[in-house]
Amino acid sequence: MAGYHLETNDLKGLSKYIKSGDCQNIALMVPLSVSTSAGIPDFRSPGTGLYANLARLKLPYPEAVFEINFFRNNPIPFYTLAHELYPGKFRPTLTHAFIRLLSEHSLLSMCFTQNIDTLERRAGVPESKIIEAHGSFATQRCIKCKTPFDDAKIKEMVLNFSKARKVPKCERPRCGGLVKPDIVFFGEAVPPPAFSKSPSIIRNADLLIVIGTSLTVHPFASLAEICPDDCPRVLINIDLVGDFGDRDQDVVLLGKCDEVIKELCEELGWEEELMKLWEETASSTDATDSAIDSTTDGASSVAVEESRSSSKKAGNEMLEAAVAKLAERIEKQMALGEQEATESGSSENRAKDSTSTSISGDKARASVVPEPRDSPASANPGVDEPVKRLLLQLKVHLMTVAVVNRTGE
Repeated sequence: MAGYHLETNDLKGLSKYIKSGDCQNIALMVPLSVSTSAGIPDFRSPGTGLYANLARLKLPYPEAVFEINFFRNNPIPFYTLAHELYPGKFRPTLTHAFIRLLSEHSLLSMCFTQNIDTLERRAGVPESKIIEAHGSFATQRCIKCKTPFDDAKIKEMVLNFSKARKVPKCERPRCGGLVKPDIVFFGEAVPPPAFSKSPSIIRNADLLIVIGTSLTVHPFASLAEICPDDCPRVLINIDLVGDFGDRDQDVVLLGKCDEVIKELCEELGWEEELMKLWEETASSTDATDSAIDSTTDGASSVAVEESRSSSKKAGNEMLEAAVAKLAERIEKQMALGEQEATESGSSENRAKDSTSTSISGDKARASVVPEPRDSPASANPGVDEPVKRLLLQLKVHLMTVAVVNRTGE
C-alpha cells in the first residue's frame, strides 16, 4: 500500500503490517537456493563436487548437456542425466509451504521463481500465481514444431531411459522432432511471458519479499530494483545483498530461509497452519516415490533410498558421496550408449557424435553474462571468470538426485 510506513524494520514491524489489512498484494522472488533444503544441492558449492564430476562425463564441456545446439545433435546425455534428476524425488520446504500459505490467506500477488524443480506447484501454490523465469520440467514440447508432448508419456520414458534408451520425439505425422522439457537451455531466450507483466505486478505490490538470492542475475534481479520506494521490501537471506538496507522501508532478516520463515509465521500466529501445509507435502512425496520405485531401475531406486536415509549422515560428506555415485551411474549409461552405437555401425550416430564433440567450450563461454556467486559458502577464487559465469548460469538448469531428506527438521 503506497505511503504505508513500517513502525519497526524487524519481524514485529513486518508481522504487524501483514496483519494490518493494508497489505493485500505480496510479491515474492524465489531463487534457486531455496530448494537446497529440499535435498537439491547447489551444484556450484565445493561440497557437492558436481561440477568436477560432470567434467568426468564424455562431453565436450560440462555445460553442453544444457546447450540447445548440442541437444539437437545428441540428446542422449541430457536424457541420461534427466533420468536421475527428474522431479518427484524432492519434498517442498517450509519456504514453499509459506508461499502457499500466503495464497491461502489471499495475500499472494505473484511468486517469481528461478527454480525449474516445480516445488512451488508441488507445495500447492496455484499455477496462476507462479511465474517460472527459466521454465521448468512441468511441460515439454517438440523443439521443431513446438507441439506439446504428453506429460505421462515423457515421465515414463525418462524414468525408464536407462533401460529403453528411447528419446522422446514428436508424434505429429512427418515431424519426428526431438522433445525437450520447457526449461531454458543455453542458446534459448527467456520466454517473454515470464517478464512481460512482471513490472506492473511489482509496482502494484504492497510488499516485496526476496528470499535467498544474490540479486545479481538479470533480468530477475531487476524486479527488486523497480519496486517503488514507498513499498516495503524484505530480504530473507544468509548475507546482505543488492541495495537492501538503503531504503527506509527495507527489512533485512539474515539467516537460513526456512528458519526465518518459521520465526515470521510464529510472529504472525501462523505456525500451526504452516506446519500443516508442509506436512501435506509429505504424503504427495511418498506417493510420487512409490510411482518412481515401480517404474525406474535399481540404480535410481537406490538413489531414492539413499535420499531417505541421508539425514543420518553429515551433510557435506553425503552430498559429495552421492554426487560421485550419480556421476558414475551417468558415465556408465553413456558408455553403454556409445558401445551400442559402435556395435550397430550406425554412420548417422557416428556423425552426430563427431559433430557434438567438435563444439568449442569457448563458444558457450562467450554467450554467458558475468554473474557473481550467491554466497561466500560457494566462493572459489581459484576459478577464472568464464568458469564462474558458467557455473552460476548452469544453476538455473541443473537439478540432481535428492541426497538430503530434511523432513524431520
